Amino acid sequence: MKKNVVDILKQAGAIITNDHIVLVSGRHSDAYINPDALLPHTLACSQVGKLFAELYKNANIDVVVGPAYGGIILSQWAAYHLSGIKKKDILGLFTEKTPDKNQIFERGFDKLVKGKRVLVVEDIGTTGGSVRKSVDRVKAAGGKVVAVSIMVNRDTKLVTSKAVGGPLKSLATFKIASYEEKDCPLCKKNIPVNPNLGHGKEFLESRRRKL
Repeated sequence: MKKNVVDILKQAGAIITNDHIVLVSGRHSDAYINPDALLPHTLACSQVGKLFAELYKNANIDVVVGPAYGGIILSQWAAYHLSGIKKKDILGLFTEKTPDKNQIFERGFDKLVKGKRVLVVEDIGTTGGSVRKSVDRVKAAGGKVVAVSIMVNRDTKLVTSKAVGGPLKSLATFKIASYEEKDCPLCKKNIPVNPNLGHGKEFLESRRRKL
């Protein structure tokens, strides 16, 4: 039976529930999709890349770009499988994080994007911020963003085509409730924050500094 992306993530232990997680966005949640648990598994990443490729097998794409960090591996596998389907060399590139949390092209990759039709892929869509930064960088480099695809969209109201700057499709939607810290029911119940996932460690260090 053909696996969907949620099956692949569950097998890799990348879906966590019944916990207290501080997300990268700063919001709190009782569940988390941890792409870091997926990335060491080359077969699983290949399977996800193939799902991206099959979704866009009829699209005219020259380059796949992913934002650092999770998008790097997924962009490579998506480009690999698209190359096989299309019988042509489709490049797999990535943008890199700057100290101010922007996404930029290094290594001369901007020259490989110029004038090309680009698919931008990302692992998890919580706010769409990282993928939007990559989309903007592709456009600034002279590339044409023909599509944006996210492995898992956590918030379909927030992460939209308009928000990410290009026509958006997701491999899966996995809705998880999230809260501002002041409204978090987990905080109100004094449920400890998990320091090992998301921004839990940074959150706890910041709280200690305020004491």
